[in-house]
Amino acid sequence: MKPVCPAAPPGLADALLHGDAKRRALRAIAILEAAKGLLALAAALGLFSLLHHDLHRLASALISHVGLDPGAHYPGLLLKAVDVLKDTSLRTLMAVATVYISLRLAEAWGLWHGRSWGEWLGALSGAVYLPWEARHLLHQPGFISAAVLLLNAAVVAFLGWELWRERGARADS
Repeated sequence: MKPVCPAAPPGLADALLHGDAKRRALRAIAILEAAKGLLALAAALGLFSLLHHDLHRLASALISHVGLDPGAHYPGLLLKAVDVLKDTSLRTLMAVATVYISLRLAEAWGLWHGRSWGEWLGALSGAVYLPWEARHLLHQPGFISAAVLLLNAAVVAFLGWELWRERGARADS
């Protein structure tokens, strides 16, 4: 014989299901943001260890080692980025890297723990990149550019929607 449970209040099951789905989505976004922050940290540490070397020569050697044409699009982008990096001061690089990594990891922590400020930080910091990602897609169309733009737009839309829902729920209370 099945135990008899009292009926749940109307809408409670939907709220619980939404809460669980929301928590899973926020945690997935948190993992993505933490991965971006940790990847940026690894890249920054790697670049800082190479600052006293001839980066252009190292990048050219790497491109040749893997058998790529230095005049091709992506190897050319790498060489241009290395040249820009060479002309940038170490303090500027450290400051930009520190701010970016801190922002990503703080956002990840806030989202993982379901903090409203984490949602705001995620929505705003993601929205900042949308115009540049759209511009990049227009000038350099490709699958990766489109995927990055769509993923970031989906994250911003989800977080914005959740913030809007929370605001409506507070207004109804």
